[in-house]
Amino acid sequence: MSRVAEGVSPLELADYQKAVRLVLRHPLITPGYPDKAALATVRRWADQLRTDLMEALGYRLVTTADTARLQRAQDGLDATRPALTRAGRPFDRRRYAYLVLTLAALGRHGAQVALGELADAVAADAVRIDGLGLDTARKPDRDAFVDAVTWLTERGALTLADGSATAWAGDPERAEALYDIDREILLAVHHPTRVLQHLTSVTALLDSSGALGLSAGRAAQRRDQARRARRLVLENPVAYYADADTELLGQLRAPALAEDLERLTGLTVERRAEGVALIDTSGRLSDLRFPGGGTVAQAALLLAARISVAVQRSGRHALESLPAPTAAERLAARARRIDVALPSRGLVAELAQLAEPDEGSAYGTPGDEGQELTETRYPFVTDSWLRGRLREITAEYGAGFAADLRGDPDRLLDQALGLLAAMLLIARVDGGALALPLLARYRGVTARVKTRTAAQPLSRTTLFTDDIAKDPTP
Repeated sequence: MSRVAEGVSPLELADYQKAVRLVLRHPLITPGYPDKAALATVRRWADQLRTDLMEALGYRLVTTADTARLQRAQDGLDATRPALTRAGRPFDRRRYAYLVLTLAALGRHGAQVALGELADAVAADAVRIDGLGLDTARKPDRDAFVDAVTWLTERGALTLADGSATAWAGDPERAEALYDIDREILLAVHHPTRVLQHLTSVTALLDSSGALGLSAGRAAQRRDQARRARRLVLENPVAYYADADTELLGQLRAPALAEDLERLTGLTVERRAEGVALIDTSGRLSDLRFPGGGTVAQAALLLAARISVAVQRSGRHALESLPAPTAAERLAARARRIDVALPSRGLVAELAQLAEPDEGSAYGTPGDEGQELTETRYPFVTDSWLRGRLREITAEYGAGFAADLRGDPDRLLDQALGLLAAMLLIARVDGGALALPLLARYRGVTARVKTRTAAQPLSRTTLFTDDIAKDPTP
């Protein structure tokens, strides 16, 4: 019998799974975010959700009258789920800084605040941070600040009472905006699981950095590893066996993992020789869809198909195979990039120590002590080869691409490769990219350019791609 949703009847299971998907996709739910029905759906199943999310995933669900806040357990540093601007672009460092400073400033205000007054408060704090600042006379600074305020507004922490933030960003001398502050939602937005002042590295935010040791007992260790395995499958497009340590590998192969995740989410677990994936064909849980619409997604799909064809070459035309960076190496590299921006006054240890995972860490070297590991190698394509394939794609299908990206092939290639890497279809390395096993799913992709008829007044050339190959086996 499954260990999740034990108190849910078969007739109500689909509704319960909808609540699970809601809270997993939207860790903060308020009366108006992501929609007006979401909070009621989650609150109905709050008790069962709290039990299952903790037991299966190690997640803590905190509910109040107006919020449902999921506190995730983090095992890695993930750059694929950024906050988004009003234009749908990922936040940069400036916008993240403004968001944090805005949260701090709102804590010092009453029930309402004017946007200009809030900007002045954030600017007073920002000027004390080297390289940041907030000059309300500069349009780029105002736009970045309004993106941070809009992010809070979308989640209900702020409610526009009068005026317009967009108009203020255009001309603060002639426009203003007034906001109501919701303290409960504001507290739910900023609900850290660690005392941030005590952190010496970004890795201290991770739960796996403090994985259970032998003193915790074998049962507790197995429970912890089982939660890690479920999180790995749930939060990533695929969990590759080659990237898992010995204990985690056993949990990934266990039949209970598929049973628990399928009953919890209503999705299907697919196993292949190289790994395991939770398949979301309807988009009910995924925050990033692939294949998808838009120039970057279409170019990435067509590029994936060409890489897949190249991988099939044999003999003297076969691609060179190289090892991919391990989980420990990827974590160390990301941590170094983040930690160099932290204050240095007695807070950050020597960054060189991050190059090696701590002994006993969940990101330590897999395998038993003294056991020689089998190195997994993947086909390698060079940057120049990728640029050549993108030129071919643009020449054949460019009529359906956005003009700005069609005219900037380097940016289009970088964004397309970034999307493929986020979907774990490739691994970006110096000089090119490695083709990972899941890429074979797109081996049979074909495409055509379809132009709408002249009878349609708003005709434009659009790129259409056929369905992906059904067999993902490399």
